[in-house]
Amino acid sequence: MPVSRREFLKATAAGLTAGVLAAPVVGNEPTPQKVDTHTHFYDPTRPQGVPWPSKDDPVLYRRFLPEDYRQIAVPHGITGTVVVEASPWVEDNQWILDLAARDPFVLGLVGNLRPGTEDFAKHFPRFAQNPRFVGIRVGSDALVRGLEQPEYVTDLQRLAGAGRELDVNGPPGLLELIPKLSASAPELRVVINHLANVRIDGDRLPEDWTRQLRTAAKSPNVFLKVSALVEGAAQGGRKAPGDPAYYEPVLKFVWDVFGEDRVIYGSNWPVSVRFAPYDVVQRIVETYAATRGPAASEKFFWRNALAAYRWPAKPSSPRQTQN
Repeated sequence: MPVSRREFLKATAAGLTAGVLAAPVVGNEPTPQKVDTHTHFYDPTRPQGVPWPSKDDPVLYRRFLPEDYRQIAVPHGITGTVVVEASPWVEDNQWILDLAARDPFVLGLVGNLRPGTEDFAKHFPRFAQNPRFVGIRVGSDALVRGLEQPEYVTDLQRLAGAGRELDVNGPPGLLELIPKLSASAPELRVVINHLANVRIDGDRLPEDWTRQLRTAAKSPNVFLKVSALVEGAAQGGRKAPGDPAYYEPVLKFVWDVFGEDRVIYGSNWPVSVRFAPYDVVQRIVETYAATRGPAASEKFFWRNALAAYRWPAKPSSPRQTQN
């Protein structure tokens, strides 16, 4: 009999797919998990420095590493994170993978490689040997151009064939690309970042965004990352409200459109600290997720992330950084 998408995701998230992390069990009950699928780690004090953020950024230009994140995240129940690489330097992918090899709190890396280029052809096979290299992220501008190029589409198909996913980031217009992207690489798992960076005003939802989000949700391999909420609320120079009720209209809409099996949590830390403390970001999503019930909350906070990213069960072995 054909397996429904709901049954497939349930099996995947339960750890039945080989090589992914099942929920740890204490006694007869699984221990609670909560995975943040959008963090950035970097260290400006490295000899080579960092390409991002700028030295002129008084908030972000300092060290942000797993031990720094754990101090604020573990008290909120976070048990692991997926890092999204913002650096365009190829070897910074390896730098994060080396962090992950030393620290099992780092479950996986969404790397930074450009499909359709010599760099992708050269480096993807190397990074794909590491099971914690779970995918790559691309921007909407590159995606617009790339979907018209056969070599770019071929690399997206290679990504899917290797069991990796694709994070996509950009303004709300990004959503218009999702049907074409899904048609070009039907087996590719796609994670839309930051709710497509929609502006959040506490009430009215942009009509173009709602229409395009409904269309994007029709592609069954597409997930939506509920991240950058306070960033969206702070657009236009406004202060991001801390009241969870302010975010309820947009959260209810995305949950209803994508369903409880394809929404994923991400904080966007440390970028989020520009707009709100970490505990405020957590309170917003935890308050709304609780209204959906324990089973839906569990999916939101880790099971759906596992279905999308498929991080490995055991830490990968340390390897020497290649310069």
